[in-house]
Amino acid sequence: MTQVAQAMRDKTAVCGVGLTLGNFQDKSALALSVEAYDLALEDAGLERKDVDGLIQLSFGNDYDRFLEAVGTDVRYAYQGWSHGRFIAPMLQQAAMVVASGMAKAVAIVHGRRRRAFGQLADTEMWRQGLGPHGESPAYGAMGPVFGAAIAAQRYFHMYGGSGDDLAPIAMAFRKHAQLNPLACRTSPMTREDYLNSRWIVEPLRLFDCCQNNDGGACLIITSAERARDCKKPPVYISGMQGVHAGPQFHNLTLPGLGVAQQEVFNYRPQKEDLYAYQMAGVTQKDIDFLITYDAFSPLVLFGLERFGFCGPGEAKDFIKDGRIELGGELPINTSGGLLSEGHVVGWNLFIEAIRQLRHECGPRQVKDAEVCQYGSFLGETVIFRR
Repeated sequence: MTQVAQAMRDKTAVCGVGLTLGNFQDKSALALSVEAYDLALEDAGLERKDVDGLIQLSFGNDYDRFLEAVGTDVRYAYQGWSHGRFIAPMLQQAAMVVASGMAKAVAIVHGRRRRAFGQLADTEMWRQGLGPHGESPAYGAMGPVFGAAIAAQRYFHMYGGSGDDLAPIAMAFRKHAQLNPLACRTSPMTREDYLNSRWIVEPLRLFDCCQNNDGGACLIITSAERARDCKKPPVYISGMQGVHAGPQFHNLTLPGLGVAQQEVFNYRPQKEDLYAYQMAGVTQKDIDFLITYDAFSPLVLFGLERFGFCGPGEAKDFIKDGRIELGGELPINTSGGLLSEGHVVGWNLFIEAIRQLRHECGPRQVKDAEVCQYGSFLGETVIFRR
């Protein structure tokens, strides 16, 4: 941990958020991103002219089209890849841009439309020679769900259990979504409902897979000093670390599960794998609630073990008995997550973290929430505090 990294603790903050979720057949991805942007500006008490930095994701509108739509010039613009593993690094980039003085306020904006009805191909699978999720295109397995499924198969083979052990995740997040007026999936879910849902790729059932919806999301990051003058209480960015990558990192699980070219071993994070805690000056015991990327339910198990909340193979038992529900030992994805709230590439997960730390979540509010961690299975994390 460098002195520069430690000096960044609480120097930047999220000052505004905006989110739309649902079915918007009459709106383009650009329209949804502009709507979310304006909601975030209103949330922060800012005007369009106050934002001088923009980060956009691909698979939506380009940054220049967005700036034309909002009639604004900026002095920092960047466009990155639309994938859940890049949302934390892009927020971190916004924080570093503000901390370095390259921009005073950076808006991260995204709008998405679901795949059109009748469309047979998904553009995501064509990247990098059909993608590094562990897919096998020769056998027709070209979707990310296949990579998540084979990682879960390896996990249960190594540690025991089966797909039935994933039920508490889907059920907990559905309970949370029922308390969220924005959520797309809010019908009650019993264990029987979960077990009776159809197989997608064993051991994953329908309710182990995320919602597909239209939506827009925006977060505005500025300096801590400036954020304190905004409309809503600032949520400080205290610690962070990026995606860990290399031959031992399969893109839908943690190291050691050996689903492609990786070695098979029991992964335990070392000190150098957890430097965000040192940067933030906290430990796992200080985390009041956890937000993790849940495009598929086993990713929650992998996230818990990646950051040492559980030992190898222990997460499948940790999630039981209401421990990850509101009121439990470690509430997770209190909005319903991607499984039940909806999917805006994961930006809605960050927005839930911000709203929880502002104590704005009403019946799903985590009591006395002070510190939240977003942490995912590839090691990327952001630690926020109010």
